[in-house]
Amino acid sequence: MAIEFSHEANQSPATAERRAEILANPGFGDYFTDHMVTIDWEGDYKTGGTWYDARVHPYGPLVLDPAASVFHYGQEIFEGIKGYRHADGSVWTFRPEKNAARFANSAHRLSLPQLPAETFIESLRQLIKADESWVPTGDGEAFYFRPFMIATEAFLGVRPARHVQYHVIGSPAGNYFGTPEPVDIWLSTTYARAGEGGTGAAKCGGNYAASMIAQTEGEKHGCKQVIFKDPHRGDAIEELGGMNVFFIFGKENKIVTPELTGTILEGVTRSSLIQLAKDRGMTVEERAITLTEWREGVANGDITEIFACGTAAVVAPIGKLKAEDFEIPAPTEHFGEISKSLREELVGIQLGTVEDRHGWMTRLI
Repeated sequence: MAIEFSHEANQSPATAERRAEILANPGFGDYFTDHMVTIDWEGDYKTGGTWYDARVHPYGPLVLDPAASVFHYGQEIFEGIKGYRHADGSVWTFRPEKNAARFANSAHRLSLPQLPAETFIESLRQLIKADESWVPTGDGEAFYFRPFMIATEAFLGVRPARHVQYHVIGSPAGNYFGTPEPVDIWLSTTYARAGEGGTGAAKCGGNYAASMIAQTEGEKHGCKQVIFKDPHRGDAIEELGGMNVFFIFGKENKIVTPELTGTILEGVTRSSLIQLAKDRGMTVEERAITLTEWREGVANGDITEIFACGTAAVVAPIGKLKAEDFEIPAPTEHFGEISKSLREELVGIQLGTVEDRHGWMTRLI
């Protein structure tokens, strides 16, 4: 049975002038819309519970008890997904069922209740109905949804919370990296993003918090992003702090990305690019790739392009790899031809200007 949403309009929304000012330069995650979505859950993780009181209401601070489990044991998860304005004025989102499934998997790993996929998608629709005027229309811009779930029970014992809240907030999003040109990345050899049997495959805040110290280290060396090594497989690399990584072997018409081993987040953009590459007849390999192969592949010209991907950046070309005692030069000084073409095709599908052959888009309004 579908859950019903109540609605409370924001009586003090941003003025049209203020909204226009924000949409002229939205940045990323800097401004938030007039409304948000909240759904409560109560029950027992082992025996089940009930989602109730689904509501769209004015955006504002949350009121939580200082003993809420989220503050003490980090029992929380989140997602990131975009809404796109099409030429006819409609608003669509990209593969929301994949985000819903990943959200459910993350919930399972963190002992949180699993939100039904149809409720997840409907929560996006409800928010965009309330805040449609916040959807930007500029090149590379979108409406960014941030669904998240937090344990709100006031209890200091270590067990799954019996009261949980699900929220969705929205933010107009500009082009994450601006004009995509190769960015240098830092190799973290001191810190690991995740370990075998850990939470690497879940989209939870702790993974991102744990990557920040390495990110800061990279920034000191002039790098915008950090890539992590696989702690269990020699010099194999895993992923960036918040993005998956791909290597293009141009001569072989081949694309390689680290396989999913439970320590790497299963990116929606990642799986979509794999499919688009296969559609072009490219060989796709999901396997370990080592620093040695990276170094030698760039040196002998086998690796012709490297890029990172994720919901926010879509596709971002990678330049040099920097480490404490070595550097691997960029395979190209510009946005590689194949990387750029894949990005343009994916963005075109999202914006409705390229045929959606796989039925990936879902209309919200």
